[in-house]
Amino acid sequence: MSRLEAKKPPLFISEPLTRDAVSQSLSLLSGILKSSYGPSGRLKQLHNGVGGCVCTTSQSSALLGHLSTSQPVLRVLTASVQNHVSRFSDCGLFTAILCCGFIENFRSLNVAPFTVIKISKHLLSLCVDHLKSEACGCRVPVDFSSVETLVCLVRSILTSKPACMLNKTEVDHLTTLVLKAFIFTVPCHVQTNAVLGKCVIVPVRGRRVVDSTVLPGLLIEMPEFQLGKPLAVKRTGSNMIKTALFSVSMSGDGYNPEEGAIAVHHGVSLEMSELNQLLNVGKQLVKDEVGLVMCQKVMHPSLKQYLKENGVIAVDRAGLSLMEPLGRMTGSQPIASIHSSSPGCYGSLKDLCLESFASKHYLHLIPEDTVICSLILCNRSETAWDELKRVCETAEHVLQLTMKEPLALLGGGCTETHLASYIRHKSSSLPASTFKDLGCSQTQYQLVADGFCRSLESVARSLSHDDGEILTDMVYGHCWFVPSGSPCVSKWSDLVSKCGCGMNGNTEDLSWRFLQGQSGSPVVQGCPKEPSVKVADLLTLDCFAAKCSGLQVALETANLILDLSYIIEDQN
Repeated sequence: MSRLEAKKPPLFISEPLTRDAVSQSLSLLSGILKSSYGPSGRLKQLHNGVGGCVCTTSQSSALLGHLSTSQPVLRVLTASVQNHVSRFSDCGLFTAILCCGFIENFRSLNVAPFTVIKISKHLLSLCVDHLKSEACGCRVPVDFSSVETLVCLVRSILTSKPACMLNKTEVDHLTTLVLKAFIFTVPCHVQTNAVLGKCVIVPVRGRRVVDSTVLPGLLIEMPEFQLGKPLAVKRTGSNMIKTALFSVSMSGDGYNPEEGAIAVHHGVSLEMSELNQLLNVGKQLVKDEVGLVMCQKVMHPSLKQYLKENGVIAVDRAGLSLMEPLGRMTGSQPIASIHSSSPGCYGSLKDLCLESFASKHYLHLIPEDTVICSLILCNRSETAWDELKRVCETAEHVLQLTMKEPLALLGGGCTETHLASYIRHKSSSLPASTFKDLGCSQTQYQLVADGFCRSLESVARSLSHDDGEILTDMVYGHCWFVPSGSPCVSKWSDLVSKCGCGMNGNTEDLSWRFLQGQSGSPVVQGCPKEPSVKVADLLTLDCFAAKCSGLQVALETANLILDLSYIIEDQN
């Protein structure tokens, strides 16, 4: 090169949270997330500006996955939330909104960041200890011997995403299907190291949601099969269907030039040699009484024809995603080479049949013991189907997490306002030794505690998008939503019938007050009581594990961002 550009020095940005650009970006992100939150959240359309698909959603995984930002502070926040969602699938918006609230409320305090971090960690420990205590009023035990609480949990997830465009009948139908699919994946015979099965979602777009159904086993699309024709398949002496599963290509083009040169004798065709080897594999499969051969990749037409003539059904192009459930369901060990196979690799199936959905033909693989099932998921449009698929996957994951820890938390903003009420009560009665151990004054502790509570309450306020009033009661600490445009009355009980989660009614005097906004004096109140009724119809519930993790991730991420002194950017 004739000329070299001089290397630029790195850019040092001190105290990034005091910069207007960072504050505006954080405020904008917070506004986008808050407006997307809850069953009445506003939808967002995301696209890259130069064409391509458009994503219509209010889900955190889709929102944060499509949003790009140049601010390092926001990249830290979004990466942290995305990591939480990858582990728990739920409470992504809760985590992100709460994190933004912590940053916004804590940075405005006239308290050193180091002190804020120590106090907020103590407040977090109070919250976690309370949530794990049996005396916690917003914790609901989940009994797997009945479905009432599980139905509430799944219904709450399905109704939280308006882009799915579901009515009540469709929500009820899908709730039943998701629960049925989950029960299919639970092993009938419990062992020491029991592993849950898998639900495979089969897409059917352009059909009614109520056409969705669940079938035990797997569906594999087979356009060459014709309905009405008998499905002849070879069976063993025990009337089972022996199966073989290949993870290697059986197309006959096994030679890869990148692996080196192959010496071939004069007059020998490499292609014919490969085909002969494949046919030898086919002969061995027929000899071993295999009735179903499945291949992850392409199968040579001659081999497929040979297997068909000998009563063996051949399925190719199964794809990588089906290999694990196929192996789990049939007991087959994937065969990775056409040059070596063992009868010990074979599995078995109970039966095979043909199914048809929306003009598509499927081969239905029916196992002896069902831990793998297929959810045929229908919706009217591609956009609504994509959103519904993510929601159903979230519901399945939440049920798995709940089986591990059979608890749920009250939804509809009630857990957040309950925790805020508990922290306000607890922080007003701490001994002086606590402040000494934390190295702070009581005034500093109260300031941070008030910011902590306002952050929790801001999440509950984000559920309302129609400018209606939001209340909290002084007895249970639950959240109550007053419909927009309601007339002025002397008693709030005339306007509200149930709290956000649906557990408490307006039958008693609960001393309602307006939910505190960003400003205003803290409210001193007693410790919130535990509701006398533990389960009600149509409760709104949240995943216990996901929400507890979201609470911790939100605070830890906020504290990390608050502790930033410098951002160093490479300019080259």
